[in-house]
Amino acid sequence: MAEIYDALGAALRASRPVALATVIEGPHAGEKLLVGPDRDPAGSWALGSLGDPDLDRVVGRDALGELEAGTTIVRHYGEHGEAREGAVSVFIESFAPPPRMLIFGAVDFTKALVKVARVLGYHVTVCDAREVFATRRRFPDADDVVVDWPHRLLEREGATLGPRDAICVLTHDHKFDVPAIVAALQTDVGYLGAMGSRRTHAERVRRLREEGVDDPGIARIMAPIGLDLGGRTPEETAISICAEIIALRTGRVAPSLRDSDGAIHRG
Repeated sequence: MAEIYDALGAALRASRPVALATVIEGPHAGEKLLVGPDRDPAGSWALGSLGDPDLDRVVGRDALGELEAGTTIVRHYGEHGEAREGAVSVFIESFAPPPRMLIFGAVDFTKALVKVARVLGYHVTVCDAREVFATRRRFPDADDVVVDWPHRLLEREGATLGPRDAICVLTHDHKFDVPAIVAALQTDVGYLGAMGSRRTHAERVRRLREEGVDDPGIARIMAPIGLDLGGRTPEETAISICAEIIALRTGRVAPSLRDSDGAIHRG
């Protein structure tokens, strides 16, 4: 048991994602299984046991799923991991680093979005190739400010992004946002939004198709970005963007600007 806690502590200190499964009811109550991704060629590793190899296999798989979503839950199994049985109750606790938000474009709306995203617990990176705009002075609340082309940052870090993470493209300049979106579509990021008018996005889609982006790829892009809340200020827009991220993550139906017609700003 000490080995499990030592490994858990080391993972937490290194900000590596891990999930700890504990039998709380049934045979072998108190036994623990620690799992995490990417330590062997199979893509995951495990330490400890819940008292049955088949139960270990099923719970390990489920724990990795909960870890990817960043959720903690009690699941019920048969003694050998059978589904829809209740002989064994297992508490699966996820220890996941904060979700990440990459904001491409050091524009006026970015500062407000950084603030709202930080309140929601995101680790926020602002990236812009223009050194004069991408400065720590302009974005003191960001965790990281990177001077580089967005697609180059994604080439380095895109493989680390998952369903809990978000990319917000605020440049509405095709020379920046088209390469960024193409690169973002190669990741498993859970939310991809792009700012701009409907006309801007129509031209963006035309250019993306020229780059080989297919219909499913286009469908992943939330653009115009944000929920249709009628917001105008940077702060209101930031709230609409984060609200859309929450709705998409939780599977709730909400009035996205992407799915409506007419002017973004009315009146």
